Amino acid sequence: MTAMDNTAKLIFSTHIDVRWGDMDAYSHVNNAMYMRYLEEARVQLLAEMGASMDGNGIDPVIINVGCTFLQPVTYPERLRIDCYVGAPGRSSFMSWYRIYPESAPDQLASEGYAKVVWMDHRSGRSTPLPEKIRRRLPSAG
Repeated sequence: MTAMDNTAKLIFSTHIDVRWGDMDAYSHVNNAMYMRYLEEARVQLLAEMGASMDGNGIDPVIINVGCTFLQPVTYPERLRIDCYVGAPGRSSFMSWYRIYPESAPDQLASEGYAKVVWMDHRSGRSTPLPEKIRRRLPSAG
């Protein structure tokens, strides 16, 4: 797990319903589903930030992702996912996620992270963060 750094700022929260099919043979949410939950929260966050995500121009991509499972979640449940972002680099920023079940809103069920990098899909190379994205991120100092 990449620990949340001291520049991290909570900037977005969303809710996702657990579906019956998200569970595994052990009757709790399958670990792979958490990656989907993080992905959905991240896509919503990026859309809210004004990021283009059509894959034809200069768009965000993920270069690493991880998740730590702290307590099982079962169906039926509604999850709150809090999204944090860190200070920007030249072309990237770290994002962190905390997942809480609505049935126990103070009990952290899972936490995750992803590094988001802006890439020019035509050249296949990273490119500086768009200014409208940079303005939404906390400063490094």
